[in-house]
Parts: sequence; C-alpha cells; structure tokens
Amino acid sequence: MARPVWAGVLSFGLVSLPVGLYTATDSHTIHFHQLQRGTSDRIRNRRVNERTGDEVDLSDIVKGYDAGDEYVLIEPEELDEIAPGRSQVLDIAGFVDLDDVDPIFFDKAYYLAPRGKEYGKVYGLLEQALDKAGKTGIATFVMRQREYLVAVKAEEGLLTCHTLHWADEIRDPRKEIGSLPGKARTSAKEVRMAEQLIDALSMPWKPEDFHDTFRDKVTALIEAKRSGASVEKAEPPAEPTGVVDLAEALRASVERARSPKDTREKADATAAGHHRKTQQRGAAAMKRIGAPGREDLHGLTKAELYKRATAAKVPGRSAMTHDQLVEALTEAATSAAAA
Repeated sequence: MARPVWAGVLSFGLVSLPVGLYTATDSHTIHFHQLQRGTSDRIRNRRVNERTGDEVDLSDIVKGYDAGDEYVLIEPEELDEIAPGRSQVLDIAGFVDLDDVDPIFFDKAYYLAPRGKEYGKVYGLLEQALDKAGKTGIATFVMRQREYLVAVKAEEGLLTCHTLHWADEIRDPRKEIGSLPGKARTSAKEVRMAEQLIDALSMPWKPEDFHDTFRDKVTALIEAKRSGASVEKAEPPAEPTGVVDLAEALRASVERARSPKDTREKADATAAGHHRKTQQRGAAAMKRIGAPGREDLHGLTKAELYKRATAAKVPGRSAMTHDQLVEALTEAATSAAAA
C-alpha cells in the first residue's frame, strides 16, 4: 500500500476531517546514469566545502539566506515553529466554480483519503456535495517547509487535491515572449475554414488512446545498441506553412479530416502537391519520375513515402529528402518489375 506524503486535517467551516495525501501520478521517464566516457565508471556528486574542498556530512549542513554582507542561518525546526498549526491543517478558504480556475494554475495532482473508516461519512459527504454543486474548494497548507495553494475536487467518488501556482508565479507572456503577433489579420474565410477544421477534428477525450512513443523509441535505441543493430533516425520536422499556403492548407486539411480513412491519401496528396507548387512557384514544372501509367509518387507526402520506403526496405531512407524517396521508390519498383 502507498504511504501518504502528508497527513493532517482537512478543515471546512467548523468541520474537520483527518486525511492523508497520496501522490496521484507516476513518471515513466527512462533514467540514465552519468559515466566517464570510455569507461563504465559512475560519476558521483559529493557535498564539499567550497573553501576547503573537504566533504561535509549531511548532519552538518544548514540552510543559509544570502543577505548580502552575511548569511542568515535557519534551522529546520525554526521553520516548523513559525507555522506549527498550518503544517497540519489543509484549510479550505472557500469554494469556486472549477471553470473559473485557468488550467495554467494547475501543477501536481494528489489523492485525498480519510485516515480511518470512522471518517468515511464526513469524507463522502464533502465529495458528494462538491460533485453536485460543481464547485472546487480552494485551500492552503504547509508541506515540507513550503506553503501550497490547492484545489480540492470531487472526482468519481473520491477527493483529489491539485497544487496551484500562486498568482505572482504566472509569467506575463507579453513580457516574456517577444515574437507574439498580437491581433493577427485574418480573413473571414480563413477563420471559417479553421473553425471547420477544429469541428472536423473534434473527438471525445480518451487519454488511453495516447501513448509515449518517444519512450518506446529510447527503449528501442538502447536495445539496438546492446545488440549492435542499426538505428533508424527520426524524420525531420515538417516545413512551416507559409502565408500564401494558409488558405489552401486549411481547405485540404478540412477535406482530409472529413474523409473516411480509406480516402484520406487522396486529400494528403492534394495538400502535398499544392505545398510543393508554392515552394517552386516561378520555376519549371516538376519532372515526373516513373514510367507512363505508373503512380505519380510526387503526389504523396514525405510521411507516406517514408512508410512505403520502410515496407520496401529502402536503405538509407531515414536521411532522404522527399524527392530522394520518390527516386528510391521508383528504382525499387522498376527492379521489382524486372525481377
């Protein structure tokens, strides 16, 4: 069974509920050790005295605040003494509509559980009341010598606690990012097509449909290097859509999103063909590759070409450009036909 990371009392009005706080999420990040290059020797980080270079025992380390001309030393028990009650109480100040809390404020999620079966009724009462009211409790508490602002929510029969950023921790994007365009000039047609694309791509929220593919690739890389196998490189990122391309890219995207899966290749081909024509506007027409009657591979996107190249086991495909993939696939098809 999991152990609570914090235990105390959830207080709302004159009601007190002993609760435990449990971590709600896990990270499946692959962890690496630091080694000296050319060896299998681990790198160790040690706590050393900056002046003497001597290693310092953890029990001899204290917190110090840099006041300019000196350090003000603070002992752990002194931090506990200034808020003894706050470190044991999760105090709900009031209840707000969940929709009023901007998602940017949310940080980490925890589960709240009663510390004993005898408190189940009070716990269930708060959960049901929050659920029916559509409200979330805003509270503060101290954990590990730090005060937190939190939102207490009802979720499928239990209470969750989400730590929130303080208002002064949220950065102003207009001050932080110099490349924001402000109010962009767009045509009514472009806005309408963008809305159509959003509508066509709307879907129910099913988090289980999404998977950390990068972690799988890292695992595959590790296994490949262990066995001495070759590793395929990822495709380069897609080229940005130019202003001239925008309306046509939106139109083709809407067409593709609305098409059944078996006809989306045609829409992809249309979008890809327009993109290349825009890039080469003013230049000679593209040279067709392949024998008469053969499919024009130029009409496919690079992703589609790469998928075909993978199936055809074209060597070096991961580093090829769009046109190189077309040429390689054409040669592969010619060789297969002659065999």
